[in-house]
Amino acid sequence: MSTERPRLFERLKKGLEEGIAHERGERTLRVTEVVVPEPPKSYTADDVRRIRARLNMSQPGFARLLQVSKKTVQSWEQGTRRPQQSSARLLQFIENPELLTSLAQNK
Repeated sequence: MSTERPRLFERLKKGLEEGIAHERGERTLRVTEVVVPEPPKSYTADDVRRIRARLNMSQPGFARLLQVSKKTVQSWEQGTRRPQQSSARLLQFIENPELLTSLAQNK
């Protein structure tokens, strides 16, 4: 007994019809609200050094923690590069662990 999955068009059509019915008040759908913090700040060389020093980590250890190369951490701390958004988000959570906890509680 094999059940075939409906074609993509049919699934999209059904989803749109359900959304329209919900908007009209004809159908109740489960709604999940996702809270996303503001984008992280732009971290300076001093910020990165301060965070690493607070953790009492070497540059190679800090690089392993963030899953970046040692050269990347060095360039951040020398001010030749700045952390990209994904790395900046990790730095934001390291700097403010309560932010991550508050997001988990708002699920």
